[in-house]
Amino acid sequence: MATRHQAREAVIGLLYAYDLGNPEIKKFAEDILEEKKIRNKQREFALALFKGTVEHLDTIDEMIKKHLESWDMERVGHIERAILRLGVYELFYTDLDPAIVINEAVELAKKLGTDQSPKFINGVLDAIAKEVKNGSQKA
Repeated sequence: MATRHQAREAVIGLLYAYDLGNPEIKKFAEDILEEKKIRNKQREFALALFKGTVEHLDTIDEMIKKHLESWDMERVGHIERAILRLGVYELFYTDLDPAIVINEAVELAKKLGTDQSPKFINGVLDAIAKEVKNGSQKA
């Protein structure tokens, strides 16, 4: 049985494909998850994350842009962008502890991103999490 971490990793792949201009990926998400052996509750979890992230993409991207500090969203790598988007979705739209969300995102960045990705992901998500905690931003 797949873990939530593996489900998140699959979601990153789906978001990556979506970001590269493949909106049709939504139609094949379940098949892709099946190929990766993401089943049952983990499949439901992964689909909810993917669909929720895509549904709230504009709001999520605005939050990310606000915290990029002299970076343009287009300069952020596709994998890092997918990880940030998923992380922001989980911070805003789930009841997960922000520390868990950030840790999962950093672990995904270590596995899928560049050497600088974990620090970058941690910094951006931590800043957003602090804002969410202080109640100054609501999605």
